[in-house]
Amino acid sequence: MSEPMPQRGDYRHFQPIITRWHDNDVYGHVNNVTYYSFFDTAVNTYLIERGGLDIHEGEVVGFVVSSACDYFASIAFPERIEIGLRVGKLGNSSVQYELAVF
Repeated sequence: MSEPMPQRGDYRHFQPIITRWHDNDVYGHVNNVTYYSFFDTAVNTYLIERGGLDIHEGEVVGFVVSSACDYFASIAFPERIEIGLRVGKLGNSSVQYELAVF
């Protein structure tokens, strides 16, 4: 059973993303793997701009150890979207992010 559809008000941070022509697949919508690229961009932009992550000189490195995605609707170029970002769980050495496309 899939998760309920995310609501915009449940997220505190939004990362704007502009879809690109090559994001579309042969069916005319954004390919599944591209969504993960959007999510990776949103999390890393947040960590760099607000969390002090230094991807060039820093000692901290982030790893994705688990991921899942529920699809509620398709998107396609030339849509402008926002990725909603929130922390679902904060551990001692890990963070579980929850993201949604709006």
